Order: sequence, then C-alpha cells, then structure tokens
Amino acid sequence: MTVSAAGQGEWVELPDDPEEMVVEAARLGWGDGLPFIPATAERIDAMLRGAGVDAGQRLPVIQPSRSEITAADVAVNAVMAGCPPVVFPVVLAAMRALVAPDFNLELLQSTTHPTAPLVIVHGAIAERAGFNTGTGTLGPGTVANATVGRAVRLCLLNLGHARPGLADFATQASPAKYAYCMAENAVGSPWAPYHADAAGLDPGQSAVTVMGAEGPHHVNDHTSTTATGVLSTVASMITVLGSNPTWITGSQTMVVLGPEHAATVAQSGFTRRDVQMWLYENARMPLSAYKRGGMWGMQIWPRWKQVIEDDGFLMCPLDSPDSFRVMVGGGTGRNSCVIPGDGLTPCVTVAID
Repeated sequence: MTVSAAGQGEWVELPDDPEEMVVEAARLGWGDGLPFIPATAERIDAMLRGAGVDAGQRLPVIQPSRSEITAADVAVNAVMAGCPPVVFPVVLAAMRALVAPDFNLELLQSTTHPTAPLVIVHGAIAERAGFNTGTGTLGPGTVANATVGRAVRLCLLNLGHARPGLADFATQASPAKYAYCMAENAVGSPWAPYHADAAGLDPGQSAVTVMGAEGPHHVNDHTSTTATGVLSTVASMITVLGSNPTWITGSQTMVVLGPEHAATVAQSGFTRRDVQMWLYENARMPLSAYKRGGMWGMQIWPRWKQVIEDDGFLMCPLDSPDSFRVMVGGGTGRNSCVIPGDGLTPCVTVAID
C-alpha cells in the first residue's frame, strides 16, 4: 500500500495488514500510538476538495520543526485521524491559527505544562458537519469532534515533530493531547454566539477558536438559583495555586457554562460581560495565599503585582475581565467547566472560509 509519509512530501510503502502497518508506522515515528487510516492519494484529494483548497497552498512554518507545510500536509494528517472531508475546513482553520507567528506554538509544543490545543467550533458548520454541541461535547462518541481534535494533534506530532521526551517535555502530559475539540451550544445560550462577541464576526459566520489549555476542571452546582450562586462556584475553580494562570500574567481562562447554569445566570439579568466583570471582581485570593503556595518569586508578573506588600490584599489570578472567556457548551445537567489557559499562548478566534 502506497501512502504519503505523514505530510512530508514523500510516498512510502506500508503493509496492507493493519497490525503490520501500525508497527511499521511506529518504527517510522508516525502517529499518536493509535491505529490510523492510510493517507492514500485518493483520500488526500477528497479531503482537499472538502475545503476547496489547492494542495500546494502554504501555511506558516510549524514549530518546533520549523518545517514549511501546505494544505496537503494538513490533509494527510486529517485522513490519518479519520476525518470526513466535511470537517476539513475546521482542521485547516485551526492549524492556520496555531501556526500563526503570534500564537507561540513553540511554547505550547515544548513546555513541561500539560497544555494542549483546544479547538472550539462555532456557527453553521457545527450542525452541517455533525459536531456534538450538547451532552458530552468534550468526550467521545462523535466523529467530527474526535477526528478534528486528533487531526490537529497528528499535525503537531508528524509535522511539528513534538514527540514526548524529544521536543514535547510535558512532565505528565494529559489525555487532551490525543484529541481536544468541542463545539459551542449556541442554541442553548442566552447570549450572542461566542465568535460574534469575541472576534466581531457575523453570528452566521462559521468560526473556530483555538487556545493552549489545561484539561477541563469540573464545576458542580446543583442548588444555586442565582447568578452569584453559580458564579461563586465557578470562581472557586479559578482561585487555585497550581494552575498556570495563577502566576503567568496575560493568561486567559475559558468558562464553559452548561445550558442550565447559563439560564440561571441570565435569569438574574447577567450578560456575558456581567459574567466577566463579576468573576474578575470576585474570583480572588489573599496575597498571603500566593506566598504560602510558593508562587512568590516564581511569578511572571508585572511590576505592580510584585511590589504589593499588604497580605490582606485580595488579587484575581487573571489580569482583567477580558481574560475570562465565556461561552455555553454541553447538555442537560447543572454542571459547567473551567478550562485554564497555559498562560503563554493567546485565545484566538478565526473565521472558517
């Protein structure tokens, strides 16, 4: 079987037997350790047609390999991940955002922090391509979510060459490094679609958000009946000492409210901006807690934070209300999640062509 060499501009022969093929691929340094779909010329062409792009269309170089990559290279990895062609525009848009020079992909690829690229899908393409916006949006069972997340990871492995212990030095890493993709539940949201507020895009435009992120931190609140009740529980998951946003200035955190929590918050009259403002004013810890937890002396903080001496001073781990990104995702159940950023890569939303 002749297949593309994981997007490196070469073709190689792999055994037809699936078990032998996986063994040979591992020897060549391809993949994520799981079986994959062979990237034949026919499958790559179908993927490119799905996005209406030319094979030779170039993207910025990918880090840390500093390799020049094309749409065809990304398509190879989308095939390997099992993506149907209809989701390839999401993969390509996500990769364009990740390899953009101002995203700091090299940090995401090489840090000891267990960061992974979270891909969030917005707009009409979510329904058209079969993304799960509801129950279990961050979990298994949906082809679109699973394969898009995996395709992005395969690109980072096969094109970026970020392999554990070689260029990827995450101390324990995270299951999110296999696949990390969800879709916004715009139908269940009391507010405008996230990409309209965050990036000024037309609400009807399809878009994708990428961020370097920790895994989701669960927020369980089955009893609160007001916005301040729900958000107090959310805030408790933000004021922790061990997360990167606590000690790296410029960090962002994604707050994904379940539809029931979002409805409770909106019934109190809170807009998305009110949620951001409330969390910034109330998700705070005493400065003494930062010191006690070993943060003092290791922070990447602005000067004004470093010179504070009053141990009674209450400080938010994040720098401004805009550091809190708020959207609705998931299905039935009074649960939400907080997804801290890695602190050194921005949260970026781009339109899908």
